[in-house]
Amino acid sequence: MFNRKSDYALNKKDISAIVYIDADKHIIRLTREDFSSEDEFLRWKNWSDANYHETEKRDHVHANHTVSIEGLAGDGISTQGVDAVLEAIYDRQEQERLNAEAVARIKCCLSETQFRRLWLFRVEGLTVREIAKQEHISFQCVHKSVCAAEKKIMKLLAKWGDK
Repeated sequence: MFNRKSDYALNKKDISAIVYIDADKHIIRLTREDFSSEDEFLRWKNWSDANYHETEKRDHVHANHTVSIEGLAGDGISTQGVDAVLEAIYDRQEQERLNAEAVARIKCCLSETQFRRLWLFRVEGLTVREIAKQEHISFQCVHKSVCAAEKKIMKLLAKWGDK
């Protein structure tokens, strides 16, 4: 879930200041007047936006791949036997193999550009605008490329489902 009061959200929303929350939970705003020049402010504003964004993405990845044991009862937590652990490892390896196979099949049906942009968008979590900026092309080109790639994949999945 997106936290509207995070450093990232507050800083991104206020384009005329660098915003952060100090150790006492006070919101601090550094404005253009706090810097020696407009260029210095913009350099630090861009850096803070990028830094907060990277931190926010890392926090989401961590939160999406962890499970809290806070609400579990004490007797609900138990250790698994060796067989169960080995079976889980085997299942995970098998799933990784199937995932790699699916990615390879998908990669074959897309152009290199479509695959790269789709990977950046869906796996790396970049926005279409970030990809466009990175590749020095228009937002529309990336958007069309990602949509076309997803459309091809949907057709491929439908074909796999028919088998």
